[in-house]
Amino acid sequence: MSRVKRSVAARKKRRATLARAKGYRGEAHKSYRRAKEALLKADTYAYRDRRNRKRDFRRLWITRINAAARREGLTYGQFMHGLKLAEIEVDRKMLADIAVRDAETFRRFVECAREAAAA
Repeated sequence: MSRVKRSVAARKKRRATLARAKGYRGEAHKSYRRAKEALLKADTYAYRDRRNRKRDFRRLWITRINAAARREGLTYGQFMHGLKLAEIEVDRKMLADIAVRDAETFRRFVECAREAAAA
């Protein structure tokens, strides 16, 4: 079996790893071994937190909608239930944006939800 010489490929791989670890603290940006470990952790956190970001934003939107709905005399659950009965399909991201930027439009949504829930 022939011998495989890896020096060029290995050096390229190590250089790429150290380039990705640029800006890390301590040995994590100097030592290949530490940089590799730091990148494994960083990639794990990045993967996990891409999913967590979606949860965090949904929680934020719900909090904003709840606050705006309570100003109008409804809870979040009552408001969303009323919207569903009124067959108004607006996602939470848009509702939260409307609640923050345009109180009058949100008030109209609340009225529609209140009427649908009462009927």
